[in-house]
Amino acid sequence: MEISAQAIADHLGGEVVGNPNVMVSSVAKIESGKPGTLCFLANPKYEHYLYTCKASIILINKSFEPKEQLSATLVRVDDAYAAMASLLELLNSMKKNRVRGRSWRASIAFSAKLAKGVGVAQFAYIGKRSTIGKNTQIYPHVYIGDDVVIGDNCIIYPGVKIYSGCKVGNRCIIHAGAVIGADGFGFAPLPDGSYKKIPQTGIVTIEDDVEIGANTTIDRGTMETTIVRKGTKLDNLIQIAHNVQIGENTVIAAQTGIAGSTIVGNNCVFGGQVGIAGHLKIADKTSFAAQAGLISNIKEPGKAYMGMPAIEYRTFMKAYATFKNNGQK
Repeated sequence: MEISAQAIADHLGGEVVGNPNVMVSSVAKIESGKPGTLCFLANPKYEHYLYTCKASIILINKSFEPKEQLSATLVRVDDAYAAMASLLELLNSMKKNRVRGRSWRASIAFSAKLAKGVGVAQFAYIGKRSTIGKNTQIYPHVYIGDDVVIGDNCIIYPGVKIYSGCKVGNRCIIHAGAVIGADGFGFAPLPDGSYKKIPQTGIVTIEDDVEIGANTTIDRGTMETTIVRKGTKLDNLIQIAHNVQIGENTVIAAQTGIAGSTIVGNNCVFGGQVGIAGHLKIADKTSFAAQAGLISNIKEPGKAYMGMPAIEYRTFMKAYATFKNNGQK
């Protein structure tokens, strides 16, 4: 796969300075660029690498003026960092093996409805009355239960399991091994010390433009719906329990766990291994450092938390300085 400087500039709405026909086949960091690769400069502290970089094409901001002559072809854009993200998306789509057609080795119920352009790979299963939107790609060994609804232009990677009744919006990406709609962890203690399983009769609803990482699990609601709202991005190995609601454009890093019935606001940020207790409410734009543990509600938006139990970041750092100094005496 190769692409020219001019094609890159056309895609990004930029301008070429140098040879518009020079080709690249991969991308690289600016400190390790070599012929045939494309690099970008967005952070001025890396400028010194620009003058030794051997890359064929370098993506830079229109406002930036090099202090020395450059041998590479330049593509000038308004925002090199954002442009690089857009370019990587283009390159990824060019090399990705798209699922086309419907494999005869797939099992598709007669009552399932598949829109135009849906690709279903071998050994995938689609249950009764399920609906798949246009241009959605379903990779091998995907299980889609009965009465599932999946929107347009989704990518469902190998080994994903979507249990019956769950709903997935448009342009969602669900990575390998994720499980959507398994039973929530609900058991009633009995007098003899054993536990009786509480039937989990709700569903999971995933709104538009959500990405779910590999081996992440989202449990169905007990009687209602577990919800992941539009634009949210979940990393790998995350546990979302029954009846949880996650707001719009929230990002959650790996190994985070959110217990049942907690409501997370919009535009929140979770570091890795964050633990959230159940039945809590978290305000919009709340941030958690890695391994924070929350046991109470957060009512005020826009604050950062750290530690276990989690407290405001600045308070934690003051406390940390105190017990660190005391420990060194």
